[in-house]
Amino acid sequence: MDTDTLTTEDREFLARPLHGFLTVAGSPQPAQPRPVWFEATVDGTVQLFTPSGSVKLRRLRRDPRASIVVAAPIGERERWVAVTGRTTVEDDGARELAVRLAARYWDLDERADDLAAMIADENVRVVLHPERVRRFAF
Repeated sequence: MDTDTLTTEDREFLARPLHGFLTVAGSPQPAQPRPVWFEATVDGTVQLFTPSGSVKLRRLRRDPRASIVVAAPIGERERWVAVTGRTTVEDDGARELAVRLAARYWDLDERADDLAAMIADENVRVVLHPERVRRFAF
């Protein structure tokens, strides 16, 4: 079933510490998905952070279209959610988002130095505004 919004079930699935595979437009090369940390928000967007000098950010500035696909890990029943839409780049909130996501994905007692190094970079927040949401569960 395709929609233009995330369902409650989608948001619950996306709240888990799973990697998303982000694909951005704006390149003459074939799409090259990259694993990313992400957060599905209560307002129905998906956000992530990236260094302000990253290739993905340069591409998004040329063409704001992107998609993210998140799949259940091996050992679970097959399930995925794919979100496609346009992005906006926000200068605020990247540091707070990085801290929240690090707490979801890492044991911060063991990785505090890694988090400190990550947030020392100049990051921006990328917000994906869904235009199409596809999902599958088996």
